[in-house]
Amino acid sequence: MTIKTYCKRQRNFSEDKTNTSKEKTILIGVKRQTEEKGKAEASLDELAKLAEAAGASVLYKTIQEPRQINPSLFIGKGKLKEIKDILHLQDADLIVFNNDLTSVQQRNLEGELGVKVIDRTGLILDIFAQRAKSKEGKLQVELAQLNYILPRLVGKGDSLSRLGGGIGTRGPGETQLEVDRRKVRDRITKIKKELEKVKKVRRLHRKRRTHIACSTISIIGYTNAGKSTLLNCLSSAGVLVEDRLFATLDPTIRKIKLPNNREILVSDTVGFINKLPHQLIAAFKATFEEVNESDILLHVIDVTSPYVDGHIHSVNNALKDIGVSHKPVIHILNKTDKLKNNNSVVSYWKRLLDNCVAISARTGKGIDDLLYKIEGIIPDKQKMVRLRFPANAGSLISKIHKNGRITRKDYVGEEVIIEAEIDRKLARSLEAFSF
Repeated sequence: MTIKTYCKRQRNFSEDKTNTSKEKTILIGVKRQTEEKGKAEASLDELAKLAEAAGASVLYKTIQEPRQINPSLFIGKGKLKEIKDILHLQDADLIVFNNDLTSVQQRNLEGELGVKVIDRTGLILDIFAQRAKSKEGKLQVELAQLNYILPRLVGKGDSLSRLGGGIGTRGPGETQLEVDRRKVRDRITKIKKELEKVKKVRRLHRKRRTHIACSTISIIGYTNAGKSTLLNCLSSAGVLVEDRLFATLDPTIRKIKLPNNREILVSDTVGFINKLPHQLIAAFKATFEEVNESDILLHVIDVTSPYVDGHIHSVNNALKDIGVSHKPVIHILNKTDKLKNNNSVVSYWKRLLDNCVAISARTGKGIDDLLYKIEGIIPDKQKMVRLRFPANAGSLISKIHKNGRITRKDYVGEEVIIEAEIDRKLARSLEAFSF
């Protein structure tokens, strides 16, 4: 099919009423010499889903295989002409590259093509900006965006900058470019201070959970793998569930009960993705601390995806980036209700992955197996004790109230007999009162 034929067909489709308000978009990928063609195509397909999640209408996708990257335009002159022809035929509004562009490349491409040009990182940041709901989430996304924008702030000519110094460059005031950069840096500093307050609040909450000896687990996984659906299934949390990338950004923590009636906390996290922008990892550091403090991780895997191995690899790389790859992991093969050859696919992945459980978070199938698996792996931080205190030992009893769970309290004469579930460290300190 020729470009002209393809564009004509896509233009007819884009004139549908459902697409009239969407930005008409062209996607461009670059296949490296050492990269497999299938992997490059899969990555571009994922970029298409990201663009649609951001509110774009994808009209055309293309991949170039250059011998070397053009430092000024990223793509070669032949591909540039092809894109110009597509723009002329299709009247597109936006071009998205599947690779990171330098500020020079982005500026040069916009000058050559006459339309807005962004890269994969810019697209993901835009999605995050749309989806963030809480104050913390909005701050984290804004921080990531500002760190992304700062090196891309440029003037409109050498005459605008006074950074060079020398005759003819001195004078009162700052250039607009310098003002913009200073404002961005000031805002970054302010956001970091606000997020530091968020981190302190999170630390207090974690300290409280440590005092009551409540174990925690974090649900992680590739975006759209079913993490929020699993959290809802485990806890009836009522978290938003949508079939789109990065449907939820703000973390949710809920309490669940294991088969032995032990209560633990479960937190949902931001979904990972291939080429996750480093600005986001840095900005969401406060959120990822919840993962770092968890006792075990539940790695949710969309076993129906044709790119399962790539998704698992991306998540494992992200875990290394945030320093939690040492944590115990339960691999959860999700969406098994959509599999045609259920047994063979599940058996294949169970041979490759440790601590594997097959479930359907949507239907609830396999959830009991998952709970028993968690129960067998998660460390037992609590101990049931029976203690006898004198009636005037109010401070010790208050300590148990604060840091444990009292299941029974009886007053016998001048003594108080307590049965409680408390932290093992606290239990050792109260051994003198055991009986």
